[in-house]
Amino acid sequence: MNEHTTTDCLLFPDIFDRPVVAKFDQRQGSSDGGAILLKAAERRLGLTSALAACLRDDRESGKVRHELSELITQRVMAIALGYEDANDAARLASDPIHKLLVGRDPVEGEDLASQPTLSRFENAPDSKELFRMTEALADRVIERHRKRLHGRARRITIDMDPTDDPTHGQQEFAFFNSHYHGYCYLPMVCFLTFNEEADQYLVAAVLRRGNASGSAGAVGILRRLIARVSEAFPKAKIRVRLDGGFASPKVLDFLDCEPKVEYLVNMASNAVLKRKAESAMKQARRASKISGQTEHVYGECRYATKKTWPWKRRVLYKAEVVRAAGKEAKDNPRFVVTNLKQSPQWIYEQVYCQRGDVENRIKELHDGMQIGRTSCSNFLANTFRVLLTAAAYVLMQEMRLHLAPTRHARAQVSTLREHFLKLGAQVIVTVRRIVLHLPQAFPYRDSFHRLALSLGAQTG
Repeated sequence: MNEHTTTDCLLFPDIFDRPVVAKFDQRQGSSDGGAILLKAAERRLGLTSALAACLRDDRESGKVRHELSELITQRVMAIALGYEDANDAARLASDPIHKLLVGRDPVEGEDLASQPTLSRFENAPDSKELFRMTEALADRVIERHRKRLHGRARRITIDMDPTDDPTHGQQEFAFFNSHYHGYCYLPMVCFLTFNEEADQYLVAAVLRRGNASGSAGAVGILRRLIARVSEAFPKAKIRVRLDGGFASPKVLDFLDCEPKVEYLVNMASNAVLKRKAESAMKQARRASKISGQTEHVYGECRYATKKTWPWKRRVLYKAEVVRAAGKEAKDNPRFVVTNLKQSPQWIYEQVYCQRGDVENRIKELHDGMQIGRTSCSNFLANTFRVLLTAAAYVLMQEMRLHLAPTRHARAQVSTLREHFLKLGAQVIVTVRRIVLHLPQAFPYRDSFHRLALSLGAQTG
C-alpha cells in the first residue's frame, strides 16, 4: 500500500468460530479484473486512438512520460469502471489491470499518470481540438454500426435532448436556468436508433452554457450528423425526433429543407393551438366523465405563426384529459409538428412516444457514468470531461450490444459494471503470457464467457 489512510490488516475476532483476518497485501491483484472486456470493446471501435489523434502535443518530447493516447485511455477506462474523479488516479496508478489497459506491463510497467498530470491534461485542449474530438466520436460510432449492419438500414432515427448539469462555485459559463431552478450547464446529447432496435446509441455530447436556449447549436449538430449518417447509410430514411425546446423557426426551416428527412418536433401550446384542439378536448372531457378514467382524442390542423413561419405546417394534437385518484380532472393537450403523412394517433403513439427511451439513456449518463462531474472552473476542461464520459459510455454500450442474446441485453450500465467489470483478479506475468486468475465461483461466468468470445477472445 502506497498510502496509510487505511490499515493494512483488519481483524474480525467474533463473527465466526475462529478469528478472521483481512489483509490488503495482494500486490498483483485488482478489483477490476473484468475490465479486459472494455479493452476488447475499445479495440473494435478504435475510439481512444481516434480521440488522441485530434489533440496536439506541445510538451517537450524528452520529458514526456505519458503519451496522449495513454492519458485518454487511462481516463476513459477509469470513468467506465466508476472512477469518474481524477483524484482516484492516486490510488489506481499501480493497479495491474489499469496499467494493462493502457498498454503497460501490469507488474513491472511504470505507474500511470497522477492526478496533477491528468488535471493539466484535461485543461490543455482548445476549442478546435474539442470540436475535432466531437466529430471523431461521432465518426467512430457511425462507422461501427455501418460495419455491423453492412451499410444497410431501413430507417435511422436521430434523437436529441438537452439535460441539466448542476454547477457549484465560480465555474465559467455556469448560469442560472429557470427551467431547472438552479445554476448549471446545459449539455446536448444525441442518440441514433437503427431500424426498430431497442437501444439508442450515443453519438454526440456537447456541453453548453447554462443559459443556452433549448435549440442553441441544434442546427449545426443536426447538419453534421445527417450528412455523416447519409454518407454511411445512403439508402436509409432519416427521422429526426425532438422535444419541445427545439420548435424554433430556425430548426424547423432547416428540417423542411432536408428533402429525405422525416421529423417530429413537440410544440408548446398557445391560444391558437388550444382553440384548434378545443372540439377534440370537449370529446375527451365527455369520454373521461363517462369512463372516470384518462381519455384522449387525436386530431390535426394546419398552423402557421404570423411572422416566424413562412408557411403552414401539419400539427398533430392529442386532446387528453388526465384523471388520478383523489384529484380533479386535468386538461393536458399536446402538440407535435411533423411532415409525416400517417394518422395522428399512429404517429404519436408508435413514433413520437418512443423517444421516451432516450430519457433512460440520459439517466444512465447521469447515474451510471456521472456525466455531471464537471467540477473544473474552466469551461473547455469540463467540455473535455463530458467527451471522455461519452466515450466511456460508448464502450459500455458496445459491451451491452454483444450481450443481446443474454438476460443482460437491457441491463443498465451500472449493472454491467457490477456484474462483469468489478471482478477480483490476480495478475501473473510470465515470459510468454499475462494470466488473469479470476474467481471460479463467479455467478455470471457463462455470460462473461459468451461476451468475451463475442468481443474476439478465443477458447484455450
